[in-house]
Amino acid sequence: MCSRGIRNCNPGNIRKSGRPGLYRGEIEGATDPEFRQFAAMEWGYRALFTVLYTYEVRHGLRTPRQWISRWAPPSENHTEAYLRFVCERVGIAPDSRLSTLDRKSMIPFAAAMSEMENGVEAIEEEVVAGWELFFADFGPKSTKKR
Repeated sequence: MCSRGIRNCNPGNIRKSGRPGLYRGEIEGATDPEFRQFAAMEWGYRALFTVLYTYEVRHGLRTPRQWISRWAPPSENHTEAYLRFVCERVGIAPDSRLSTLDRKSMIPFAAAMSEMENGVEAIEEEVVAGWELFFADFGPKSTKKR
């Protein structure tokens, strides 16, 4: 049996919140009462990248430690173990400063988060497809309002 995040096409296990509206690719009227559900994994990865991007531009968070501490707070997770796992998988230091618009670091970062969340290795093609959807909307040449 696969994990909830895989079943929901939500590799980051993004919870439902008071945030109005849906992420692109999110299923309206989804059946999971706690977690968002997406039409396909690439939309779930796009949402994961979007949340991390929001952490950077709205909250000034720029390091893996800052992102993971907000994503997986100690009240719900073993944050340090999560951080250690992701950083070891990606080969980066917890306090290294990253840009959420850097493909080279963010694709493996999201893949490692997905593996931590779901217990299975991410499928690279799905992560890359999610990155492409995200970057089309938020990259430097995007016409979408931020």
